Amino acid sequence: MEKKKVLVLYAHPSQHRSEVNQLLFEAAVSIPNVTAIDLYGLYPTFNINIDNEQQRLLDHDVVIFQFPLYWYSTPALLKEWQDLVLEYGFAYGQDGDSLKDKVFFCAITAGGKEDAYQSEGYNHFTIRQLLQPLEQTAYLTGMRYLAPFALFGSRTALEENRIQEHVERWSSLLTGLVENKVDLDKAASAEKLTHILDELISDELNSSELNSGIKIRETHND
Repeated sequence: MEKKKVLVLYAHPSQHRSEVNQLLFEAAVSIPNVTAIDLYGLYPTFNINIDNEQQRLLDHDVVIFQFPLYWYSTPALLKEWQDLVLEYGFAYGQDGDSLKDKVFFCAITAGGKEDAYQSEGYNHFTIRQLLQPLEQTAYLTGMRYLAPFALFGSRTALEENRIQEHVERWSSLLTGLVENKVDLDKAASAEKLTHILDELISDELNSSELNSGIKIRETHND
């Protein structure tokens, strides 16, 4: 079966303080058939090359937004990217079917604990509910939306030794997408991907081999 091409659009305005996202980005860079783009590194002045970004979308089968959750939404540059790149006539509207049938989801980190993202929790909504504007974007553009891949409690993940496993599971997910081994129907209907990853990927992948050389660093934020 032909391998899929996966695009990871990484947006973190404070990478030097990242404890989780930078490691996820570095893991993505190392996986064949995955293109990982550091948007803040590429566009420090927010001067986005629309043609290049649209061509990048055309060239890939799976599109992932990777970012730390900022006020229940994306960082500013990723929002600017959406506003400029997902144009009428390209992503939606008359003749705007360039993204039709591509797979899309978000890989996020959230500072709050998982129980805060419940209807009865501190944030009043689940993580999937909070990301509904992006889900609607997928619907409008004809993309197939999957549940988010999320790490909660990211501020304490390092001292709680939860980062390495999360990076390994991320690498397994990316590799599974490349190799067409992810159950997309189940991934689309889930609340989040993180806890059901073993059910989603057929033929167990050796995540320890995929992540050899990935080491956890002391840093200051997610």
